[in-house]
Amino acid sequence: MDAPFSVHSISWKNASIVNVCDTELIGRTLVDGKLKMHISKDFFGGAFVEEEEALKIIKESAMISLAGVRSVGIALAHKLGSPQAVREIEGVPFLMIYKF
Repeated sequence: MDAPFSVHSISWKNASIVNVCDTELIGRTLVDGKLKMHISKDFFGGAFVEEEEALKIIKESAMISLAGVRSVGIALAHKLGSPQAVREIEGVPFLMIYKF
């Protein structure tokens, strides 16, 4: 069985963005009215890691995009993001964290 988290790092405009999601979400498309979110392998697919490694990566990164109950949950449990910033599509939570 794969680890519970998928971590993918991308560079964008001289910055590094880390995308973390619950592995079972990769490939799913979520819809809420006109809002549509595809959790693509290109954006979220990457190294499969356990919770300890995912948390370390989230703590060390300046820009993080999170998708899924477990991924968003560990960020909130360690007070790395605000519950008020969480959005849901089809019951799947999403959170973006920017550290300045």
